[in-house]
Amino acid sequence: MVHHANTYFAEVDENGNVTRKPVTEYAMGKWGEVVPEDVCRTAFANSMVQWDIHMFPGGLGATAPGAVIKDNVVELGIWLHPKGYKAKATQTLASYELDQGDLLIPPNGHAMTQGFHSFDHPVRIDSFQPHGHLRMNAASLEIYYPATGETEVISMISKWSATWHHSHLYAPDTAPLLPVGAVLITKQWYDNTAENPNNPDPNQWVGWGQRTADEMTHSWIAITHLDEETYQELVDQRANNNDRNAGD
Repeated sequence: MVHHANTYFAEVDENGNVTRKPVTEYAMGKWGEVVPEDVCRTAFANSMVQWDIHMFPGGLGATAPGAVIKDNVVELGIWLHPKGYKAKATQTLASYELDQGDLLIPPNGHAMTQGFHSFDHPVRIDSFQPHGHLRMNAASLEIYYPATGETEVISMISKWSATWHHSHLYAPDTAPLLPVGAVLITKQWYDNTAENPNNPDPNQWVGWGQRTADEMTHSWIAITHLDEETYQELVDQRANNNDRNAGD
C-alpha cells in the first residue's frame, strides 16, 4: 500500500542541479489539498512534476494485519488559473520539522517532540497536517506571541492514527494570522505501549526512520505569505466582523 506520495514542481538548470518546491503531500487516508480562492501555489516556468512515493508491504498494525489494498493508485490533478490571473498572495506547502534527531521511544513507553518556527513577514495558516507512523497518537499547533508573552493553542488532535492523515483546514475568516516574530510551536506525542492498537511490537526501541515501523515527527503546513498592508486589512476586516456580530 502507499505510505505517502509527495509531489514537487522541479526545475533543472544547465548543470543538472534541481530546485524544487512541494505541490501536494499525500499520506494514508488523506483526500487531497484544498487551496483558498484568493491565493495560489506557483510553478517554475517549464517545470516538471517530481514524485516521491513510499510503498509499504501489507497492512498497518493491528488495524489491518496482512491486508492488501486493491487498485492502489495515486494520481495528481492540477488546476491552472487563466493566463494573466493575479492572486492576492502566494501559498506554500512545506514540511516543518520537529526535533526528530533525538527521537527515541523506549519499549512500553512514551515520548514527545516539539519544533519552533517563525517568519520575517506576516503569514496566515491555512491548513495543518501532522505526520507520524504507528506509535504517534496526538499532535498540537500553538502560537507564541513575544509582544505579549501569551501562547495560544490553535489545534489539538487526540487519538491520532497513521491510517487517517487529515489536512485540517481553517475557515478563511478564522485561519490563524501571525504577525512578524510570532512563533509556531508544533508538538507530537508517541505511545509505544500495548494500549496503542496500531503498535506492532511495544517491546522494541523506536527511532526516526523511513520505515513505517520506525517513526517520524513533522507537520505539513500550508501558509499564505502576506505583506504588512494585506495583513492589516485582514486584521481590520475580522475586527469589523466581530463588532457587527456583537451588535447582532
